[in-house]
Amino acid sequence: MPHAEKGLAVGLFGGSFNPPHAGHALVAEIALRRLALDQLWWMVTPGNPLKNTRELAPLGERLQLSEQIAKNPKIKVTAFEAAHHVRYTADTLALVKARNPG
Repeated sequence: MPHAEKGLAVGLFGGSFNPPHAGHALVAEIALRRLALDQLWWMVTPGNPLKNTRELAPLGERLQLSEQIAKNPKIKVTAFEAAHHVRYTADTLALVKARNPG
């Protein structure tokens, strides 16, 4: 998980990013500005449990491509969900909040 100092405004942007593209980067830039975020974490999911994953590119490839698309240093690309074996947004949010109180 990316490091976040206490008091930073951090947004989460989850998705398959299969593939990541300029539209993802645009949404991220708008979110950073409009929500006055200090960081935006791209939560590249290992696979959406509600979608067919047959045509899903390998996670490592999607992470690498996401890093190339996300040029803003405030954007942190992460495989948090894969590392912690979570697939549902509610579980991800609970774990992020537990690890970053306040």
